[in-house]
Amino acid sequence: MNLLKNLFVALIVVISLTMISCQGDANDARAKAREGIGSTAEGQMATNPTATPEEQVPTGPTTSIAFEETDFDFGAVDEGEKVKHTYKFKNTGNEPLIIASAKGSCGCTVPKWSSDPIAPGQTGVIDVEFDSKGKPGKQTKRVTVTANTVPAQTFLNITGTVNKDPNAPAQTTTPVPPSK
Repeated sequence: MNLLKNLFVALIVVISLTMISCQGDANDARAKAREGIGSTAEGQMATNPTATPEEQVPTGPTTSIAFEETDFDFGAVDEGEKVKHTYKFKNTGNEPLIIASAKGSCGCTVPKWSSDPIAPGQTGVIDVEFDSKGKPGKQTKRVTVTANTVPAQTFLNITGTVNKDPNAPAQTTTPVPPSK
């Protein structure tokens, strides 16, 4: 019985030491990330690969970005039309600008951008397409841009009104019989 008890205690000690070692490795990795050590490439942004774009925080050198406009009103369009707009920006900092992600607030709003670093003083664009199919009424959509900037996120807004398709089938409801 004593042998079994000693083996159990030894197993607990080994597991505890392993957990402490793993925690230390995780702390070392976090510290390196904060210092910019282990970034993906020279001048690029290393992020937590399991983090959502909203949670990503740049490591390494940061820069600044200036958009010509962050809000675009497309006015009124007919349902089913696709609205495209180009948001122009400039790297106003002293380090290469890397856009890690750009994400629309829903599947109907799709941003496209270059993954190439933008040199200081240079310009770039983010193209956004909004698909109005099935979206009648007033619309406000947001694109969250995550980059090696402070703050790490910039928000682009696209708004307007979608006129209901006159050829769309009218929504019918089936009357519910009264309960007895």
